[in-house]
Amino acid sequence: MAIKKFVVGGFTDEPVLFEAVKKVRKAGYKIHDVYTPMPIHGLDKAMGLRDTSLHTAGFIYGITGTTTALSGIGYIFTNDWPLNFGGKPHFSLPAWIPITFELTVLFAAVGMVLTFCYLCQMAPFVKKHHFSLRSTDDLFVMVIECTSKTNEAELEGFLANTGAIEINTQHAETGWWLGRYDKDKKPFEQKNTAIA
Repeated sequence: MAIKKFVVGGFTDEPVLFEAVKKVRKAGYKIHDVYTPMPIHGLDKAMGLRDTSLHTAGFIYGITGTTTALSGIGYIFTNDWPLNFGGKPHFSLPAWIPITFELTVLFAAVGMVLTFCYLCQMAPFVKKHHFSLRSTDDLFVMVIECTSKTNEAELEGFLANTGAIEINTQHAETGWWLGRYDKDKKPFEQKNTAIA
């Protein structure tokens, strides 16, 4: 992936961040992402993100588990290895409910976890650029992608007026890479501008 330029603003208060996100969107800047130390209710709506389709994927995985369980058990007990359990019919659906339920839950749970990890680009040995390490502690970080029309100095001033306490410009690769973080050769450049 290509290395892009980003202006990163740090905020200390949640209400200030909310207002800043609304102002940045209204001004027409492209928000890459917002990183927060804890979940913030309503931030996705303020950023204009659409609802997730993860629940639809979970339903599809669950139906796949149900179908796999019923067809597998049905084939085994009626065609492949029919056994007589106390005179019960070979197609005994009530006796199959527990296994069907368990396989439905297993397919839905594992499928949703793998889908979530794929969508968020999370996996073992996969590395992504961190715009600010303080976003896991005490700082709300808004990352704005610079386009060909973006005036960097004007954007930094705009962020300062919205309440950002830290502003810096970074060049980063937005994708992920395999390997480790190298302290000597970072895959990005950073210019810090602290606001007093």
